[in-house]
Amino acid sequence: MNLQLTSKKAFISGSTQGIGFAIAQQLLEEGAEVIINGRQEEKTENAVSQLKQQFPNAKVSGIAADFSNNKEVKNLLEQLNNIDILINNVGIFELKNFESISDENWLHIFEINVMSSVKLSRHLLSTMLEKNWGRIIFISSESGVNIPENMIHYGMTKASMIAISNGLSKLTKGTEVTVNTILGGPTYSDGVAETVEKIAKTQNISIEQMKSAIVQQTNPDSLLQRFIEPKEIANLVAYLSSPISIATNGASLRADGGVLKTL
Repeated sequence: MNLQLTSKKAFISGSTQGIGFAIAQQLLEEGAEVIINGRQEEKTENAVSQLKQQFPNAKVSGIAADFSNNKEVKNLLEQLNNIDILINNVGIFELKNFESISDENWLHIFEINVMSSVKLSRHLLSTMLEKNWGRIIFISSESGVNIPENMIHYGMTKASMIAISNGLSKLTKGTEVTVNTILGGPTYSDGVAETVEKIAKTQNISIEQMKSAIVQQTNPDSLLQRFIEPKEIANLVAYLSSPISIATNGASLRADGGVLKTL
């Protein structure tokens, strides 16, 4: 299927590893120009270098910016011009008991996970509407629907992303601009992989055994019965980024491995 992305330019927040990096790979494979983003200059440059090696004929660049730093965010926004596709992916998470989540924790995770998408969307949506073409995609989570008891603050941010995305879609009525949300499930990202490897080593079992045990313990009703690979999220992102996905707007699409029990 030709996704018709060869003339499109995409920006992906939080994309030096994990789901964001996989999205960059998928969009580059489809011929789009891609700008990636990370908190650290060196890590961002290394990720760009990796992508250039993998896709030597592609247009790929990077902008380092920490979304908890207003000065860096302002500098980032000033560099984003003629963006056709915005992927609101950047996010942090942590396991924490509700009683232990301080006001500072709440504000910090909201600033990065939610306000990053607000600032980027506010900066880019008007231009998309003016040229009558654009895609904004929020990478949310099934945790925004089924809030984890040990990550209530994280679940809150993912629910907020769903709400913002749905509201923004109503501003695109009658245009070729769409705004959608992806509800990702338990994904074997770099951060998760690092944690799994440490626990497996501590318990003296294989990584595959540890992965299986975690899935059975935390998501026994998963239809996939394994972690989702970042590329499997990226595949859906690529479709939603395409001109052929115009009939999908204001939607929350699940790539959760069948974890959610709702229709």
